[in-house]
Amino acid sequence: MGGGGTDYTTDGADGPGWDPGLEDDSGAVIKAVGRQLKLWREAAGLRQGEFGAAIGYGEEMVSAVERGRRIPKPEYLDKADEVLGAGGRISAMKKDVEEARYPKKVRDLAKLEGEAVELGAYGNHNMHGLLQTEEYARALFGVRRPALSSDDLDRYVSARMARQSIFDRTPLATLTFVQEEVTLRRPIGGRMVLRAQLERLLEVGQLRHVEIQVMPTDREDHAGMGGEVQLLKLKDGSAVGHAEAQLTSRVVSDPKEVQVLELRYGIIRAQALSPRESRAFIEKVLGET
Repeated sequence: MGGGGTDYTTDGADGPGWDPGLEDDSGAVIKAVGRQLKLWREAAGLRQGEFGAAIGYGEEMVSAVERGRRIPKPEYLDKADEVLGAGGRISAMKKDVEEARYPKKVRDLAKLEGEAVELGAYGNHNMHGLLQTEEYARALFGVRRPALSSDDLDRYVSARMARQSIFDRTPLATLTFVQEEVTLRRPIGGRMVLRAQLERLLEVGQLRHVEIQVMPTDREDHAGMGGEVQLLKLKDGSAVGHAEAQLTSRVVSDPKEVQVLELRYGIIRAQALSPRESRAFIEKVLGET
């Protein structure tokens, strides 16, 4: 992980580094699974239409899966295993397929988060991905331009939700978030989606290892004007940062640059409302929404 050039993204309508296709290593996995399914089907003497009818899917879907154009869901593999008499060999591919459902960059970011003992993030234009409800995330990806296909949208939302396992893992990681006031008021997905999102913030904020702060719009001094930032302190004692701007996203590992981001994030937290004040602020905004 060098000081720049590695593309990741944590939030928002992700940048161009987030190609929704399967050009990374996940594409090879999906194609290999498709070939295996085709071999099993042909060995059973079934045509695509016959096989699809037996497992409850259309012939077009079967064809797309076998060509590596569609990612089979777990139930697809389980039904295929049963119909083809594979004795669990097809079902055993579910773990590899599940990992391949997510873009490689998301998997890499999730791995970093999985190794983090501390995570701090400042968000200035939408809720941080780890805080998002599924409905909010879906609405956020839904406004992306160019627009995502339905399949790609599902893929991104699933990946984002999977990352939230960081809240439940053992040992617990210390997680801090600073959200710009506007992110509490911008009605991504509409009023009801926003209300549920605010309720989610209040729920997560009650966890002992999580602190959520709000940066009021009326602050004159603001160390976060350079944009959003994320910092991760890893198990081995090292630290990395993540910086994102329009069309640009990178992981920062150079110690001097990480030190700058740590300084800025510390000042941002000091300038924001305290966690207790922030909770009251979020409750107030919820009451107005």
